Amino acid sequence: MNLKDISKEELETMSYDEIAYLVLEQNGKKMKLLDLFKKVCKALDLPEETVEDRIADFFELLSINKKFVLLKNGYWDLATNHVQDIVVEDEEDDTVSEELNEDEEDDTDIEDEEDDDDIFYDSSMDDDDDDEDDLKDLVVIDEDEQNQE
Repeated sequence: MNLKDISKEELETMSYDEIAYLVLEQNGKKMKLLDLFKKVCKALDLPEETVEDRIADFFELLSINKKFVLLKNGYWDLATNHVQDIVVEDEEDDTVSEELNEDEEDDTDIEDEEDDDDIFYDSSMDDDDDDEDDLKDLVVIDEDEQNQE
């Protein structure tokens, strides 16, 4: 879509980043932030003061929008024009097996500690007969009786 083909009313309903997208698409090359925003303001017939007042908001808008990419030296371009190189480094198998050996050693230490805890276990604390004694003091109150009093 060409900017010149869009009516002023339709442009006014568009956001700054949508217009910036069209500018970069038509221009076909990267642009500095100030130059790009000036073209957006010109397309909307906004006064020169608008550029100074809203340039920070425009920068934030482009930074958040994934359609744009900030290049070196402050140039902005469309993300579709740039491919990101993703580098995945393979870890050596030796490192992984060393980590496993360390984990296995840690597990044996934990098992030894668990055995030590059994020494302090007092079986007299597990007396089930105490449960019945706890219930003998329990009193059941009927709601009807309570309301009559």
